Amino acid sequence: MKPQTKRARIGNFFKRKFNDYVDIDGSSNIPNIDIDGSPNNVDIDESPNIPSNPSIPNIIDDLNLPSDPFDRPPIASYHPNQIDEIRRHYLVKKAFQPRKHKFPSKIFSGQARRFVVGWFDTYPWLEYSIKADKAYCLYCYLFKETVGNQGGRDTFSCEGFCNWSKGVALRDHVGSINSSHNKAMQKCENLLKQERSIHVKLNVQTEEEKLANRLRLMGSVRSARYLLENGLPFRGHDESETSISKELFISTLKFLSDNNPEIGKHTLGKAKKNNKLTAPSIQKEIIDCFAKEVTKMICKEIKDDVFGLLIDESSDVSLKEQMAVVVRYVDKLGVVKESFIGIAHVKDTSSTTLKQAVVSLLADNQLSIDQVRGQVIVAVAKKHPGVQGFYEYLSMVVNTVSASCKRKDMLREARKERVEKEIFEGVIKTGKGLNQEVSLARAGDTRWGSHHGTITSLIKLFPEVVDVLHYVKEEGDSIQQRSNAKGILSYFKKLEFVFYAHLMEDVLSISNALSKHLQKKSQDLLEAANMINGTKGALNELRQKGFDEMLIKVTSFCQKYNITMLDMMASYGNPRNRKNVITNRHHFEVEIFNTVLDMQIQEMGNRFNEVTTTLIENMSGLNPCDWCSKFDTSKIVAFSEMYPNDFTTNERVCLLGELKVLHHSVKKDDRFANLDGICDLARLMVETGKNKSYPLVYRILKLALVLPVATATVERCFSKMKLIKTDLRNRMGDEFLNNALVCSIEREIFDKVTDDDVMARFQLIKCRRGHI
Repeated sequence: MKPQTKRARIGNFFKRKFNDYVDIDGSSNIPNIDIDGSPNNVDIDESPNIPSNPSIPNIIDDLNLPSDPFDRPPIASYHPNQIDEIRRHYLVKKAFQPRKHKFPSKIFSGQARRFVVGWFDTYPWLEYSIKADKAYCLYCYLFKETVGNQGGRDTFSCEGFCNWSKGVALRDHVGSINSSHNKAMQKCENLLKQERSIHVKLNVQTEEEKLANRLRLMGSVRSARYLLENGLPFRGHDESETSISKELFISTLKFLSDNNPEIGKHTLGKAKKNNKLTAPSIQKEIIDCFAKEVTKMICKEIKDDVFGLLIDESSDVSLKEQMAVVVRYVDKLGVVKESFIGIAHVKDTSSTTLKQAVVSLLADNQLSIDQVRGQVIVAVAKKHPGVQGFYEYLSMVVNTVSASCKRKDMLREARKERVEKEIFEGVIKTGKGLNQEVSLARAGDTRWGSHHGTITSLIKLFPEVVDVLHYVKEEGDSIQQRSNAKGILSYFKKLEFVFYAHLMEDVLSISNALSKHLQKKSQDLLEAANMINGTKGALNELRQKGFDEMLIKVTSFCQKYNITMLDMMASYGNPRNRKNVITNRHHFEVEIFNTVLDMQIQEMGNRFNEVTTTLIENMSGLNPCDWCSKFDTSKIVAFSEMYPNDFTTNERVCLLGELKVLHHSVKKDDRFANLDGICDLARLMVETGKNKSYPLVYRILKLALVLPVATATVERCFSKMKLIKTDLRNRMGDEFLNNALVCSIEREIFDKVTDDDVMARFQLIKCRRGHI
């Protein structure tokens, strides 16, 4: 009888063979497919890596794929194990179609032709490159065949199409039902339908298994949701089952499993070791799905409408320069919103680098730079050398005095003794709210007026600070501390220190009211314009008349604390070392006082220049008080003329008619009686449907509302960044940081994201072995 041979299954012919990758001694290079949270393990959805081969591209760890078709490398240049993942990424993201871009014109046969926006509606596969001014086909780029040139396939996938006079070429590219384009389109559709995948056919799962996979994924998604909305860390040092130092993701999932029996039956220890959905790579994918859904909702509200940009940069705990971008727009209900859409790491803060980063970030979210109608970009202000030195010493004082609890206690006790002595001598008065405990405030990085509090507290606590510095000079723990204290005390004896301290206190006290107003989340732009003009006027008045009063305060301070006061009419410095001998008064008044104030006034003028101020002043013509009776048509028309790309000449003529009709139509409507500002007017026009009856007036309102004045929202984003990326989490990657910030900052939109949306995106971006 012949021995019975073992019959091979059909699935064995499709499995990848690893025999060639086994060493001579029998050890294998194939990683262990096991999930226990350690970095050496591989998740179920990650296929084993092919050993290094010069002919095979390397695997990309961070899939930072370009959005502009011109910047994309050929699809075949990626690693074979990642090509399908990259294809799904682009298909889920859909074709890059900047509908609001100003398409440039080209001359064809003596006539100017440009890209037609309507082609996007006719051909959903069509993409447009802003950098190259060319059109591409998404389907053919992803599944381009290597032979033939039928239907201009190479033109639309590699070279780019730019003959705008021949729009029929787009139809010819589609071709017949068996054309290369239609075959590529069918492959794209099949790739997104995972039920047709060969992996699914070979790994048939029952309905019970699918339900188990769904509940297991739901547990991981809900655990990630809790940690994201509270800005908490995910992983710990040891995530194994026997570890007692597991971080919050596993702990949250365990708590959820204990309190939800349905989820608990299929998670953690009750799940297969290669299908727990708790690996670090799975956590990052879930976080990315949450962030993508949040930004998708924000961009869906903007669509093709105009918006403003608020941009600022700051360094994180790893000393990386991070640029945060916030969009200001009017939603479909007529409400002004400011939403954070992302953060990008930039190598420098030059205008070119910032612009490239902004354009790339907008393109990733299907937005165009041509939709921007107002932007606030914070730049580094010029500093006077003496002021810069003063702030350096100020930082040293705070770091030295506040370095230990003992020194802080010394400062408080000395302050308490001095207050008691002055109260006994009748120097200061007593009463409710007076003589409160004061500490040496530390300046913050995200608040403009924080330096004002530091300087004010230093002036109030000057004798106590000097006592602490004398203690550090004698009893410091290191030579560096004693040397720093000695240098600060030497600087305190100079008249320049006293003068700079009182000068910066006066300058910052004037701009402090404006800073606080611009820090508000909801702003009245007209009131902001008035405060800007008032701040400029106060600074100019201080420059013209404030030096004598400043000199009196400085003299009084020096006499009180035994600081040498110079004769203002004597020569400044050593006359032998100067070509033109100047007096001390000239030095302090011209070279310091006037120069610092001129720089401050110039910085105010650069930040709020004449064009910006005129723009805001013209907005005052939109005053909706008393049934819109204060509408100033001349200012409104002048405002529209500052946007030549948004209004034609005929539309400006029609705008006057709409303003008159709107004024008469709302006279008898009590809802328009007591409106506080243009924000209320825009919202009420949407509620009453007048935004459709008077589209030009509503367009004017939106252009006025998207104008940003300050970067308060961006600064709050940096405050949140410091809570998420801490010293203990300083190795956090840029992509993870961006996703965590988007979810944590946009809590209102984040709460609207459903678990089903996240799970659907999670299943779509990769071919999963676990079906739901």
